[in-house]
Amino acid sequence: MRIVKLLRNILILFCLLFPSWSKAQTGGKTDFDFLTLIGSARTAALGSNWLPIKDGDINVALMNPSLISKDIHKSFGLNYINGAGGINYGYAVYSHTFEKAGSFTGAFQFINYGTMREANETGEIHGDFSANELALNIGWGRVLTPRWSIGANVKLAYSSMYPDYNAAGIGVDVAGSYYIPDENMTLSLVANNIGYVFAPYSSGKDGPFPFSLSFGMSQKLKHIPFRYIIVYNHIEKWNLRGNSKPTMTVDPILGDTTMMKGEKKFADNLMRHLTFGAELTIAKVVNLRASYNYGKRQELMTETKKGMVGFSWGVGLSFKRFSIDYARTVSHLAASPNYFTFSANIDRLIAKRTSRMPRSADED
Repeated sequence: MRIVKLLRNILILFCLLFPSWSKAQTGGKTDFDFLTLIGSARTAALGSNWLPIKDGDINVALMNPSLISKDIHKSFGLNYINGAGGINYGYAVYSHTFEKAGSFTGAFQFINYGTMREANETGEIHGDFSANELALNIGWGRVLTPRWSIGANVKLAYSSMYPDYNAAGIGVDVAGSYYIPDENMTLSLVANNIGYVFAPYSSGKDGPFPFSLSFGMSQKLKHIPFRYIIVYNHIEKWNLRGNSKPTMTVDPILGDTTMMKGEKKFADNLMRHLTFGAELTIAKVVNLRASYNYGKRQELMTETKKGMVGFSWGVGLSFKRFSIDYARTVSHLAASPNYFTFSANIDRLIAKRTSRMPRSADED
């Protein structure tokens, strides 16, 4: 009951302070942006850094704590992402359910920017240095009814960009999910990275945590092994085009450009909030996934060669004891990260298959 009261107080605080958080800007004006990165292969393939899917996937529960439950008891996930320019990041997560206290997760997130060369304004080399960021995450979730569940994360984040340029902060995620069993549909509302920087960078110029408020839904069809996902990100901020150049339309025949106005401008901004994903399961073992992120495509593509920027795809193999997932996202023509995930349940992984062991001669 103490945990329920604590979560209630967090929710009240969230409602009181939401107007100030909603002023937070996207697009690199926040600290600890690595907390918003997509962490697992499944979420990457489905195009979002969090998912409204209730199916016992511990990697989904990391960013949506309302899905933390006894269904992922003793499960763990290992995630590694090979980014562009030698950047590597990922996380490890484990879940355990206690009879009275409820269900918890513990996670360690990291990102390493590699080794960089230090030089002064004249080009004189002083040596090399490395940069990295870390976060420790403790999550809690509770199923209130067969339909309603809630959850929260508390995370300690640390950033080291240079020997004398460090920062630390504390953040909170709060989430709620509504499950409709007859339709196999999940609806989730998630507030990520409500935070405070208590040890700012030495420069004194610090931004807020990368707060976002998002809503999503998923549904697995009854007679077809197919699931669709729709996520609406950044409810707190309507205009996601920021200070970028005005949206233009190009005449396909004359090549003339005009500013996008009215309904087209509204539709363009709306689509920047949305991510669409789909997952097809074959023979209960193979999972094929794909997604489209219009906002990412508009921000990162080039006019001369658009390619598949904004699209993601992946494949997953689910076995009785463990699962392996891979995904690739086309974030830019020059940068397409690869995502790898290994997940398992400890009890299933180390279970003794005594019934399959051959009998010894002494037993005959």
